[in-house]
Order: sequence, then structure tokens, then C-alpha cells
Amino acid sequence: MQFSLKRKIKLKGVQILALGFLIAIFIGGIILSLPISSASGEATNFLDAIFTSTSAVCVTGLVTLDTSTYWSTFGQMVIMILIEVGGLGFMTFGVLISLVLGKKITLRERLIMQEAMNTHSIQGLVKMVKYILVFTVSVQVFGAVLLSTQFIPEYGIYKGLFYSLFHSISSFCNAGFDLFGTSLINYSSNTTVILVISTLIIIGGLGFTVLLEIYEFRSIKKFSIHSKLVLISTLILILIGTLLMFVFERNNVETIANMNMKDKMLNSFFASVSPRTAGFNSVSTTAMTSVSKFLTIILMFIGGSPGSTAGGLKTVTFAILVLTVISVIRGREDAEIFGRRFSKGVVYKAFTILFIAVSLVIMFTMILLFTEVSASFMDILYEVTSAFGTVGLTLGFTPNLSSIGKVLIILMMYFGRVGPLTVMLALARKNKKSGYKYPEGKILIG
Repeated sequence: MQFSLKRKIKLKGVQILALGFLIAIFIGGIILSLPISSASGEATNFLDAIFTSTSAVCVTGLVTLDTSTYWSTFGQMVIMILIEVGGLGFMTFGVLISLVLGKKITLRERLIMQEAMNTHSIQGLVKMVKYILVFTVSVQVFGAVLLSTQFIPEYGIYKGLFYSLFHSISSFCNAGFDLFGTSLINYSSNTTVILVISTLIIIGGLGFTVLLEIYEFRSIKKFSIHSKLVLISTLILILIGTLLMFVFERNNVETIANMNMKDKMLNSFFASVSPRTAGFNSVSTTAMTSVSKFLTIILMFIGGSPGSTAGGLKTVTFAILVLTVISVIRGREDAEIFGRRFSKGVVYKAFTILFIAVSLVIMFTMILLFTEVSASFMDILYEVTSAFGTVGLTLGFTPNLSSIGKVLIILMMYFGRVGPLTVMLALARKNKKSGYKYPEGKILIG
């Protein structure tokens, strides 16, 4: 019996996506480990290089080495490129290269793009990719121009421009990497910096499908149910988060108590926006009250919207869960809103994603509580949720992680960026229906 050595291994779309992120992380880790990438000119420990590369590609922002002081300008540029690749997705760049080279986009590539961008069909995908690239570059450049009005007077023209572009990309891609060493704490009273970065975070976290509908806006009635859910849930989460942050921190002298009312509201707003997977902070996270830290954990867990640069459970998933609970309480058979109902398949997927997400957070928290004996429960839960939501906020524990702890957080960042999406796409595939059903079993619930 002869076996062909040329047998092709066919990978599924979700497998290609997962493998693509791994390849990008590995290449980034190798480059960052080189002496040219560090400010000292010495080679970087490969585990720390991989940790940084994973954090950048997974647009998280957790770091074991200070981005502002440890890495050279070359290393910082590599991190910026990895953030862009991770935020927009390697398939977007693959399509860009194909278009530049004049290559035709095959049906298989379009199907992978569909999964990567979490869209309903392959129609108009190439046009959408072009729109995404043009829109992204335009928004990031505009954001950099606005930030340069604040950074150039402080750092000079060259450094100021680089800082402006770096933080504009980091904000839009919801990465949370900064070159200041203290995130945005020194800019807590700078309305321009806080509002520009907040706007970039929100835009990047809405999802390209929603942004395309906003760009082609004709009337609110023309918006899809998906876009309506994204916009409403995003607005509600930001408003409630801002109000609660203000209430919880208004008397905390270590955060906003000594600020004037404008700055109190500004920083409460930013503390609500940033945990939606961006990872910047304008006040000390360690100095926050316990209730504010817990609120931050909840916001980090929910995250941004589907098809965006953000991570987490996703706003639409959360909205479906809430609508389902409301429907059950009201005695309705289906989850519904705006005169539309959602299929049981969508509801099942939402609850499955919630179960997987909660299970991951619980499992990794328990393991890290065992391996990182010096850390408190809040430190670990905060760190794990931040990694899962690809946020990047920390209570200062990341640099103190053991080697095992670093590996675990690397895995969590990867699962947070790729895992839930991959699971959701896998569940979305149609399975063959069996020709029979089991008899209904009666059980007691609640």
C-alpha cells in the first residue's frame, strides 16, 4: 500500500485564523528578543518577548517590561505594528497585499475573511476591507494630529509625532500600550488627550460593520438590529459606568476627590470607557476603591462589540443574555426587541459563550491563586479578567508574575482574542440534523 507524501492538510477557516495569530505572535517574539529591540542593546528573555508580542497582537496591553523605558525606538515601532496587525486582523493585511500585487481574492479566502470579520455573508467583503483600511488610516491619522497638538509642545516635533501616532493606533486598536510609563495619569486634567483617546477607543470598539452602516447613514430605521444593539448597549454601559465610577470614587482622595467637578466627570467617564478593552488609565487603578475595581472587572469582562478591535464577552452577547432573562421573566417564548425576535440558536450560542468565558476566568484564577502565592484574590481576578477581555489594566501585579504565571496569562490573552471567537464561529456552522428527537424529560429548575 502506498501513501502519498503530498497529501494536503486542509485547515478550517477558524483553524487558519487561530494559527495566523500564533505565527504573528511567534515572529513578533523573535524580533523583540533581538538586541536591536531593547534600549540597552542586549537580547531580551524570550518569554518576556513572547509575552509582549502576545499582548500586542492580542491588543491587550499587559506588560512585564516597561514599554517606555525598556524597548528601543525600533522595539516600540515593532510593538506598534503588531498592535495594528492584531487589531485589524492578519487576513485584512493579507487581502491588502493581494490587492497591491494584483492577485484575485479566491472564494476560500473570502470565506476566511467572513469568519475573521464576523459578517453574515461574503458579498462585498473585499470592498469592506478597502473601506476598513481607508477608514482606519484616516481615523488614526486624524487622532494623531489632534494628539500632536498636546505632545509636540511637550516632547518636540519628532518625538511628539511618534508619541501621537503610537497612542492613536494603540487607542483605536483598543491595545492600551503607552510610552509614558504611567499610562495617562499625568494627563488626567488634559481634556483634549482624554477625549481624543476615549473617542478612538469607542470607535475602535464598535465594530467595522456598525461603522460602515454609520458611514452610509440614511435614517435610524435603516440601521440593522445588530447595529442598534451595539450602539444602545455601548451607550448604556458607558453612561452607567461613568455614573457609578463617579459615585464610588468621588470621595477617594487618592483618585478624583481633590479634582474639580469637570475633571471628576472627565476621569469617571474615562474610567468607564477604558475597561471596554482599551487598558489606559488616568487615575491609579491600585488606589481605587474595592467596589470600583469590581465594577472595572465587570466592564472588562463584557468588553467591546463583535467584529471590532476589542475583546471580552462582547456587547451584543451581553445584550442577548439580558433580553432573554427579561423575556423569561415576562413569560415570553422568545427574546425580542425593536419588533424582532432572536432564534433559540442565537440564544444558545450566547449562553454557551458566557459559560465558556466564565469557566476560563474561574479556571485560570484558581490556577494562578495556586502558583502566585504572594498575590491577593483581587489582584489575580483583575489580571485574569483583563487578559481575557484583552484590556491591559492591572493592579501592578504583571511584572511580578512567575514564569508559570506569565505562560498562563499569555494563554489567557490568546484565548481572549481568539478562543471565544473561534468557539462562536465553530458553533455557527450548520450541523446535520438527526431524524429523531428524544422524549422530553421533565426536571425542576430554580
